[in-house]
Amino acid sequence: MQATKLKTLEDLLCDPDERVELIDGEIVKRPMARCEHALVQSHTVVELGPFDRRGGPGGWWILTEVSVLYEAHQCPVHDLAGWRKERMPSRPSGIMEMAPDWVCEIVSPGHERKDTLHHFLLLQRRRVPYYWIIWPEDRALIAYQLDHGAYKVAATIQGQARARVPPFDEAELDLAYILGD
Repeated sequence: MQATKLKTLEDLLCDPDERVELIDGEIVKRPMARCEHALVQSHTVVELGPFDRRGGPGGWWILTEVSVLYEAHQCPVHDLAGWRKERMPSRPSGIMEMAPDWVCEIVSPGHERKDTLHHFLLLQRRRVPYYWIIWPEDRALIAYQLDHGAYKVAATIQGQARARVPPFDEAELDLAYILGD
């Protein structure tokens, strides 16, 4: 029996398919983009826009569809990720090698395990302070915050709610708008 060689960033960069990511040493196809996913992603960016603007309340770089190299065999593409400008003063470029301060994944049918288990454990291990999971079909957002090395639920929002959600709790977010209402 032949041992499987774990793939690395070099293998990922050589792959002709643009819609792939590196998960546990395997090059994995990303799900097809659905309208629900795209809508939630773009509306979340709009809602968080003040935090990404010069003079905004939080001083963040908020990026969509960004590859982050966490470990030799782990380079997922996050739906949304943010870095505080105090940690990263210069505009980001290329594949990110610094762990983000916040990640948001929008769950796609058939890929729930990746977002709710794999990414959850990877980000917790890499000490990413905040992790959001948005479920378009359930019309819900669950926000986790790192507490003594483990994620704890910081907020659970469902339906039409408006709420202040860490780390963006300086402004009220409109979940109904994020979900496309």
